[in-house]
Amino acid sequence: MSQKHPIVAVTGSSGAGTSTVKHAFEQIFTREAITPVVIEGDSFHRYDRAAMKEAMTKAEGEGNNNFSHFGPDANVFDKLEGLFKSYGENGTGQRRLYLHSDEEAVPYEGLTPGQFTPWEDIPTNTDLMFYEGLHGGVVSEEANVAQHVDLLVGVVPSVNLEWIQKIHRDNAERGYSEEVIVDTIMRRMPDYINYITPQFSRTDINFQRVATVDTSNPFIARDIPTPDESFIVIRFRDVSKFDTDFPYLLSMIPNSFMSRRNTLVVPGAKMGLAMELILTPIIHEMIEKAK
Repeated sequence: MSQKHPIVAVTGSSGAGTSTVKHAFEQIFTREAITPVVIEGDSFHRYDRAAMKEAMTKAEGEGNNNFSHFGPDANVFDKLEGLFKSYGENGTGQRRLYLHSDEEAVPYEGLTPGQFTPWEDIPTNTDLMFYEGLHGGVVSEEANVAQHVDLLVGVVPSVNLEWIQKIHRDNAERGYSEEVIVDTIMRRMPDYINYITPQFSRTDINFQRVATVDTSNPFIARDIPTPDESFIVIRFRDVSKFDTDFPYLLSMIPNSFMSRRNTLVVPGAKMGLAMELILTPIIHEMIEKAK
């Protein structure tokens, strides 16, 4: 962890909704005139799209039916930890990009979607590092990424809601059939339990969306519960770490309440507002200390 070069990480499973938190941080960075270096979790996968298919087929041939992007075998956790450590110490490090689409691949001649760009030095003179992906707080036998993060934020819907969101997203945006998506969920389960879930005991703040409609069978759900059909449970691991002003938050967020001394509950439609009210003073204080 570093006061001069702070690191903020948003971590969550596939389909959890980390992009919502990323948008909230982007709003804060713009308003506070903060220059971040952005790190995408996908860029620290071990294999590109084609190589991942080959690696998965090989693993299945060896009797391993649980090879997935969630675990250490398909990622370079040591490189991610190395980047966090280097940035915390002196504001330097290397990153690359994973090209998700044709649009992202346009600036990179000779590269196609599903490939990585070459490793390159990160920009200098940035105010902080912002990571968004699967493993911002991961700990494995070879690497401890979490120890280098100054603010670790978790995005973790109740598990059935998470699966509903993933099924609908992967079907609508990627054209996957329900059978393929469910097979992916089952294949990832051991790594989900061992490497994704434990991160949420290390996060400083968790944003968990809980539906107020029946999600007991996520595999037959026709739609994703709307924000108005849910609550956001916001848990602070250490209420003294950021000196959070709960009376102020309760006064600013209509229909919010405290369910425990360290847990704030807000209506689902107020998630963005709650994030900005909670995170803005934390980021502001980080930047002031860095200066």
